[in-house]
Amino acid sequence: MSTFQAPKGTYDLTPPDSAKFLAVREAIAAPLRDSGYGYIETPGFEDVELFARGVGESTDIVTKEMYTLTTKGGSQLALRPEGTASVLRAALEANLHKAGNLPVKLWYSGSYYRYERPQKGRYRHFSQVGAEAIGTEDPVLDAELVILADQAYRSLGLRQFRILLNSLGDKECRPVYREALQTFLRDLDLDEETRRRIEINPLRVLDDKRADVQKQLTDAPKLRDYLCDACRAYHEEVRALLTTAGVVFEDDEKLVRGLDYYTRTTFEFVHDGLGSQSAVGGGGRYDGLSEMIGGPALPSVGWALGVDRTVLALEAEGVELDLPVTTSVYAVPLGEEARRVLFGVVTELRRAGIAADFAFGGRGLKGAMKSANRSGARYTLVAGERDLAEGVVQLKDMESGEQGPVALADVVAELTKRLG
Repeated sequence: MSTFQAPKGTYDLTPPDSAKFLAVREAIAAPLRDSGYGYIETPGFEDVELFARGVGESTDIVTKEMYTLTTKGGSQLALRPEGTASVLRAALEANLHKAGNLPVKLWYSGSYYRYERPQKGRYRHFSQVGAEAIGTEDPVLDAELVILADQAYRSLGLRQFRILLNSLGDKECRPVYREALQTFLRDLDLDEETRRRIEINPLRVLDDKRADVQKQLTDAPKLRDYLCDACRAYHEEVRALLTTAGVVFEDDEKLVRGLDYYTRTTFEFVHDGLGSQSAVGGGGRYDGLSEMIGGPALPSVGWALGVDRTVLALEAEGVELDLPVTTSVYAVPLGEEARRVLFGVVTELRRAGIAADFAFGGRGLKGAMKSANRSGARYTLVAGERDLAEGVVQLKDMESGEQGPVALADVVAELTKRLG
């Protein structure tokens, strides 16, 4: 065993389980690529201030969960705790918003880092696929992103997830609600840290998961009662578009999510089979984030879906993914000449788009056939000196057990025909 282990709260992805994660990433990305979203990739670390300004200095992410470091030159950097701020920073830096085609539609996939108490479904290193539509205020965009996430989950076979939906208002109506909420919260029996949060970002108190806090919030003022006409009309349009598309959702008046930049539409995908860590993804509109990080006004909307938690949700529902085979043909050479010849055949098969592998290391027939079985290959090629003298290889169907000679020159064409 190695002297070293993965850091606490992290995990390694190894075969065969890693294939599930790849399949989930592909399923989430597929509807985005089909809807005009281009791929973007950003560094794993950014200037600390990008997240302090964008995510919010009062959030747990910034105050408690960011991994920060000081470079040799004295700069303060942070491992990215989420993707939106980084993607928007990159889009602004590349002037994508000036290309004349708004919204700028981007998708991304990567690892993110938060210092949290590790538990099932909550890791210090985790994987997400995200999407952002930058530069346009349109309820159709909000609805599009919810629909695409719903489509991605359903394509994987998930059925037992729920979509929670809310509106957080905008800079016109939220200040009035904020004041009413602060007045209500100040009279509650809360600890000092929560009381500080009341003054900085009272909406975050609504997101407190502790039962004793939630019990006191029963009669808290509802944001929907404070929405201005424009926000109310916007939200109703999003709801109508989702309903027309056949996407089922639940109105959740307490849904605020954990980031300061959200405005108007906010949504969350939850799966009740995951216990306390039930959120598998979420997002919303963030119309003021660009200005927060020094850019122009660019109303935007986006989401991030957790790959790790999506895999857990699939397991909770007992969904078996139809994963592509890793090996279709396995070659077993008997002797040095056969090693050279069959390796050449394997190379031709791979060039023809057929997944092929080889019995490396000069093992005997028995050991090599065990490896062929473990590989999951549908067909095995076996050749020795006599076979090569006759210009053939033995082709074995691993499902039926049938075996017979095939002319060496015809092997690639025969396997291409059989594997379709």
